[in-house]
Amino acid sequence: MKRMIITSLFLITACKEEKKEIQPQAPQESVSQKTETGISENKRDESGEAKKWLEKSIENYFKADLGNLDEEMQKITTKEYYDYKTDAMNVDMDVDGSLTLKEFQNKWKNKFDVRKAGINSGFLISGQDWEEIKVSKCEQVLESIPFSKPDPVMFIFDVILSDKKLKSEYPVEIEVIKQNDSFLIANVSQE
Repeated sequence: MKRMIITSLFLITACKEEKKEIQPQAPQESVSQKTETGISENKRDESGEAKKWLEKSIENYFKADLGNLDEEMQKITTKEYYDYKTDAMNVDMDVDGSLTLKEFQNKWKNKFDVRKAGINSGFLISGQDWEEIKVSKCEQVLESIPFSKPDPVMFIFDVILSDKKLKSEYPVEIEVIKQNDSFLIANVSQE
């Protein structure tokens, strides 16, 4: 009789354990849920952070002293993009390390769209002079989620930079990556 009671207890306990495993769990609210646009709410927050960072970084860049612009550019861009854009600004210039157009294209064609480098143009705008640059439009058009851990999350924004005092507008497409919990500009497509 004792064996039967002990066996019954084991069976009852085992059945209860199985029920725990089989019962579906209710969806948790903290898990990112898709919105009407198909972008998860958590990712939307990250893209919103990237957008705020980009707008602030651009406006701070144009407020910096002219002598510090190179240093400011290095702070907000990846090293690779900084080197690429520096080469693009100096194509066929009479400065140390400048490249011919052909040399520039050969050096960077496998990493960037060299047709949209903004050759002989400044960083972010084609104008040489400006009064007060503001971001008048900044819309996210793409978010790329990496396939592997070392690859960064990338956001692409359509941006219009405006200088109302000089009545100028500069449309650009800017790639922002998130790497090591910070954002950096990885590419700017300029005509």
